[in-house]
Formats: sequence, structure tokens, C-alpha cells
Amino acid sequence: MKKIRVIDSHTGGEPTRVVVEGGPDFGPGSVEQQLKVFRGQFDAWRSAIVNEPRGSDVLVGAWLCKPADPSCTAGVIFFNNVGYLGMCGHGLIGVMSTLRYLGRVTTGNHRIETPVGIVEAEIKENGSVLLQNVVSYRTAENVSVQIPELGTVTGDVSWGGNWFYLVNNLQLDLKLAHVEKLTEIAWNIRCAINTQGYPEIDHIELFAPGGCGGDSRNFVLCPGKAYDRSPCGTGTSAKLACLAAAGKLHENQVWIQESILGSQFRGWYQWADRETKKIKPFIEGEAYVNADSNLLFDEADPFCWGIRA
Repeated sequence: MKKIRVIDSHTGGEPTRVVVEGGPDFGPGSVEQQLKVFRGQFDAWRSAIVNEPRGSDVLVGAWLCKPADPSCTAGVIFFNNVGYLGMCGHGLIGVMSTLRYLGRVTTGNHRIETPVGIVEAEIKENGSVLLQNVVSYRTAENVSVQIPELGTVTGDVSWGGNWFYLVNNLQLDLKLAHVEKLTEIAWNIRCAINTQGYPEIDHIELFAPGGCGGDSRNFVLCPGKAYDRSPCGTGTSAKLACLAAAGKLHENQVWIQESILGSQFRGWYQWADRETKKIKPFIEGEAYVNADSNLLFDEADPFCWGIRA
């Protein structure tokens, strides 16, 4: 009987499950190198942790590991129901709140090594977490795809720690009651943009006017076809990069991004390279720890390693 300890939390409604004890060792090297070992040799653990019957499609996992960079407090690998994520904004806020819950960190500044680079995180006295995400940027503007029943859909391609297609010309009612239809629309858009020369895009972001005092509301469809309950940290970073590139948001000007639930992230940016329009995005939000438990793995269980398609 194998056992690991996990801490569950949610950030703006989006769950994170952090592995804090037990499980395989991914060896030495950078977190990027450890991810290759995880993916190549231990992928069954990913499935077992986040897939049914222990998890669900919406659950994001975060595996704490040793950083190669000595300036970093921890390393982390993010994963979901279908694979691995370069970065995860809501997840890193959950990781920092988990580390604080465990007594491993206190308020102040910390550096966390991820597979796509080092992210800086400040735990504030009120419990909120401020992230300086990886450098983000827009790579293509006003890319159009044809979608049955919708016609021409236009959006920007942007990197915010994951690849996004941010749709900018659809007038949709982004409410929780419409999730099923929004999922169908976003999935059709993803299939179209993937076949039109952008196979790297695995997140689709739809927008509408804010309804709870925010600058806008979003609906983000994640790689495994689950929607993000939070405003999406990497998605907000990608949005900030697009706004900066278009000259629609000034440096250090706060942007309030709402999720489809109405939960909010506060975001702003500083220029990393004004000439190439690359930015350093800052995202602030709150996470709440809601479970501290052990997961058990019995080899006699036919679904020990999760239910996979």
C-alpha cells in the first residue's frame, strides 16, 4: 500500500492539489529536467492524483520538488487530467498558501522554480499572494478562424506561461448557467486554431464586460476540456501582454480580471522589453486551504492509477 500526503486548496474557486510528501523521486537537475522524468517514467502518478476516482477533470496537481536554483524556496511541477502545464497562476497561489499552512514559508518574498522559469511570489500579511509571472508576450494579432454557427472568430495568440488564443470579437453571455454551451464553443475554436497553424495553443479565453466591478469577465477552457473557475493567472498574464502590445493599458495600471464565477485577480505589468513588447506580469489573488489528507494506492484496485480515456 503506497501513500502520499496532499494539501488541497482553491484559488478563486479553482482547486489545486499539492503533493507534499511521498511518491517517486524525479532525480537531480532543473525542474524542467525533473518534469521530463515525471512525464516519461511516472505519468501514472499524475493520473492517479488528479483523475477519478480520487480527483476530477477540473483538479490541477502541483508536485513539490527540489529546485536546481539555490535562490529558490521550492520547485513545482503542475499537471492536470491530460498532461502537464508550464506554469499555473492559480496553482502557484495555492502552492504558496499551502507552504504557509505547513509552516515552510512566512510572509515576504520567495522564488519558485517552474519548468518554464523562475516565478517570484510575495505572501502578504493579509494572506494574499502576489506573483511576478514569467515574461509574457503577444505573438500574433487578429488571427481569424471560421467556426460553424459563429462565422469568423478573431483573436490574439499570446504566451503567459501557457499558450492562449484570446478571442476578441464574440459577444457572449459569460454566466455559469451557460457553461455547457461555452465549453462547446471554446472547444470548436481550439480545434480550428490548432489546425490553422497554431498546434501549441491549448487554452482558449473568451471575454465579456465585467459584472462584479472588474474590467472584464473571462471564460477559460483548459487543455483537458475543463473550464477554469478562477480568472486564470497565466491567462490574465496573456491578456495583459495583449493589452500592453495594443497600447490599451499603461505600465503599472491595475486590471481587474473576473472569472465566470465572479472571483477576481488583480493584475498589472512592467515592461521587460518595450521594443519587443514583452512584459513582466504581476498577478495578485487569494487561496484557501480546505483539506489535508493522505491518498492511498492499492495495486489490487483496478483503478489505482486513475480512470483514463
